[in-house]
Amino acid sequence: MSEAVSRPTLEAVAARAGVSRATASRVVNGGDGVREPLVVRVRQAVAELGYVPNQAARSLVTRRHDAVAVVIAEPETRIFTDPFFALQLRGISKELTAHDNQLVLLLTEGRDDHARVARYLAGGHVDGALVFSLHLDDPLPGLIEGAKIPTVFGGRPGWSDGSKDAVYVDCDNRGGARDAVRHLAGLGRTRIAHITGPLDQTSAADRLDGYRDVMGEADPRLIVASDFTPAGGERAMAELLDRCPDVDGVFAANDLTALGALRVLRERGRRVPEDVAVIGFDDVLPVTEQTGPSLTTVRQDIEEMGRLMARLLLRTLTGGASAPAPSSVVLPTTLVRRASA
Repeated sequence: MSEAVSRPTLEAVAARAGVSRATASRVVNGGDGVREPLVVRVRQAVAELGYVPNQAARSLVTRRHDAVAVVIAEPETRIFTDPFFALQLRGISKELTAHDNQLVLLLTEGRDDHARVARYLAGGHVDGALVFSLHLDDPLPGLIEGAKIPTVFGGRPGWSDGSKDAVYVDCDNRGGARDAVRHLAGLGRTRIAHITGPLDQTSAADRLDGYRDVMGEADPRLIVASDFTPAGGERAMAELLDRCPDVDGVFAANDLTALGALRVLRERGRRVPEDVAVIGFDDVLPVTEQTGPSLTTVRQDIEEMGRLMARLLLRTLTGGASAPAPSSVVLPTTLVRRASA
């Protein structure tokens, strides 16, 4: 039986570099006050010996865990079937990895999950949290505030009392919706409908507002509530055709909703775009490539939004208490014209 290979210690690093253990510790843990030649020697010793810091001991020194919680306020079935979340997580993961931070994914499907997540965040396991897909009645913001950890939100929070100062990253949902509906109107469409997302989320509410900015007092029968899913898009499109058979344009609140709407239009014998022009929102390529015809949509840079969320949080964590709080970011959207409108 081969002998177990012992892990190199911090004392061995210090001896190899010819410095004290305290100096080696400051370099390894990112401390200040060490002259550059000594920093170089310690780092060289770390590389030569293959030294890996003990994370628990390092946390005691730095008070950092180099771990960030990503909290998504949706059920697993939604997260693992909607490519929006995969893109957002990819952006977050890339940014955290580039700064040697771990991503800890926390999902909340019910009230018991909220309490569990709150306990975990308050327990000192992570340095901060990235939270997205919140609903208006969600208790998570209050629970996270109680945990007293830095937080960045994905999407504009819907707190109406203005009492909470939240840092968030979002896209121009309302402006993007206006662009979509104006494009449909510019094609000569006069009976333009909107299939909404869940209106307890600010993104869906803002997109409905953008539709109304252009359509004014539109026939209320042309607005049908849905839930950002293909099945919801199918149900809403069927309802639209039953109540307003003369509809000639549809702005769907996201690409998955548009995918469902297109299926129903095909089943009902409606040609796209000749009879009904359709526009989505997101520009998620796995979805837009499935549609027939190819989907005109409003593009938001989902992966970049994830990167920015992580970047703002890391800036807060490294800046210290005296650093100014980062400002929220709202990214522009772009209308991507394809065959459906």
